[in-house]
Amino acid sequence: MDRQATLLQMAKKMNAAIAAEDWKLLAALNTLVAATLPQMAAQGQWSGAERAALAALHDMHRQAVRRCDLATEDLGRRLNEMQANKEGWLAYALDSEQADNGIQA
Repeated sequence: MDRQATLLQMAKKMNAAIAAEDWKLLAALNTLVAATLPQMAAQGQWSGAERAALAALHDMHRQAVRRCDLATEDLGRRLNEMQANKEGWLAYALDSEQADNGIQA
């Protein structure tokens, strides 16, 4: 497969992984890109079409990083909320367990 097609295929797969929020696939694609680009660059000068495909992959990679950052921030917020509500959940669980066992407080 030529370099242009390979770059475009990687960008397409990255776009699909972003849309699916498939973090494992994004990590694998990131590793693939990091390993593949130096090998491609060693093959010689990039054509105009190859540079355009490389730019498209670069843009898609930036989008993936942005999406991962947003997901990380969202997860952090949810974890903080869970930690803040921990005592209430524990009290509710204890009350529910006592009710299930017929124990009255």
